[in-house]
Amino acid sequence: MCALRLAFMGTPEFSVPTLSELLGAGHDIAAVYTQPPRKAGRGQKVQLSPVHSFAENAGIPVFTPLNFKAEEDKAQFEALALDVAVVVAYGLILPRRILAAPRLGCLNLHGSLLPRWRGAAPIQRAIMAGDKETGVMVMQMERGLDTGPVLLAERTDIGPTMTAGALHDQLSHIGASLMVRALAALERGGLTPTPQPEKGVTYADKISKEEAQIDWVKPATQLDCEIRGLTPFPGAWFDLEGQRIKVLEARPVDLEGAPGTVLDDQLTIACGSGALSIRRVQREGRSAADTEEFLRGRPVPKGTLLRVAGDA
Repeated sequence: MCALRLAFMGTPEFSVPTLSELLGAGHDIAAVYTQPPRKAGRGQKVQLSPVHSFAENAGIPVFTPLNFKAEEDKAQFEALALDVAVVVAYGLILPRRILAAPRLGCLNLHGSLLPRWRGAAPIQRAIMAGDKETGVMVMQMERGLDTGPVLLAERTDIGPTMTAGALHDQLSHIGASLMVRALAALERGGLTPTPQPEKGVTYADKISKEEAQIDWVKPATQLDCEIRGLTPFPGAWFDLEGQRIKVLEARPVDLEGAPGTVLDDQLTIACGSGALSIRRVQREGRSAADTEEFLRGRPVPKGTLLRVAGDA
């Protein structure tokens, strides 16, 4: 394989396997671009992004522009004289001048089967919608939001108990291998751009805190998908006497009752149709616990009526 001179542009943990694979494949990574360090966690300490930390440890120059509006940032990128730029969950919209700078353009790795789930949260939205299949795609970037032609793709099933965290990890490694293969084919002209179909476009909007509250009026099967799609972050939750309880694992069961009613002493909760058997939870400020352990410290008697989302 011919080594390419490239810039890598990414920020979260999802991006790291691709950067690692490209480095291992022998490509000349001239620079890494990532989001600037930001305050995070309880102590609000300034933290580097996962990509930033990896790149520093690997001895790769790191750049963290707030955006690419400054002339010096654009000129600096152009001066790298790149063959290609690889973009994986970078978090910035690239202006036309940046997209045009590399000799072979900019390639983006996206965690869905485009045109389904364009946008910020494709992995979570696929599970929340009950999709049975998803995948990763390498596309040629253009100005639109995830609208570019697809160069290479790989599909994978979404298992009935799979969480967003598990699917995230799986797709990040599938995507890393896919991008290495794409670059190998790109240099020799072995990729055929395939325009995305105009039908079937959906958008994966960023997850809001409000939608993470469990609405017991919904069917249990739908809530199961939503809980798995929101695990581990931000976590689906319900209100128990003013305290937020995150649900980390649940299973639909064939029981009925008024939505939000606790049906037994093992925290089985009635939904709009069916019920959810809650298997694992997390109280605010506490570690995750199996339901049996949680109930020993905080019993929730049969007949308890939990607040439905939207109630005052």
